[in-house]
Amino acid sequence: MTTAPELPLLERRRIEAGVLVPLIRAMQAEFGAGPVNEVVARTIRDLARAQGEADRARMNVSSLADVAARLRQGPLAEGSLIVEVAEESPGRFAFNVRRCRFKEMYEEMGAGDLGFLLSCNRDFAYFAGLAPEISFSRTQTLMEGDPVCDFCYGR
Repeated sequence: MTTAPELPLLERRRIEAGVLVPLIRAMQAEFGAGPVNEVVARTIRDLARAQGEADRARMNVSSLADVAARLRQGPLAEGSLIVEVAEESPGRFAFNVRRCRFKEMYEEMGAGDLGFLLSCNRDFAYFAGLAPEISFSRTQTLMEGDPVCDFCYGR
């Protein structure tokens, strides 16, 4: 039996958002945006951490070079993030996202306000599961109106 090729991350997020956005909007109307967003954020982070842990086991990610290769072969290769590498050294891999097709997709869906919650919110938890010995920081996101998303990984 052969396995189907994995969908690009942007397409997976589009499918998820097609279900989640109307559900979140209905729950926000019923219970209020604050409490609903808190539950959604926590749940997405829990799922992201578990996915990171599963990817670490499946892909044997154990070094900064492994993380950089994973990023280059995954989200950066598929073109959903247009980036400029700021630094690549044995102890640090940093890049700035100049264009985010995830942001564009959420805006096209009328869900620009949920983009951070559904996508960016995953990043810290996912990388904590994927490579707990590697630091990850990001102080800006396009989704929140900043000029770039500034990703930095290091030892």
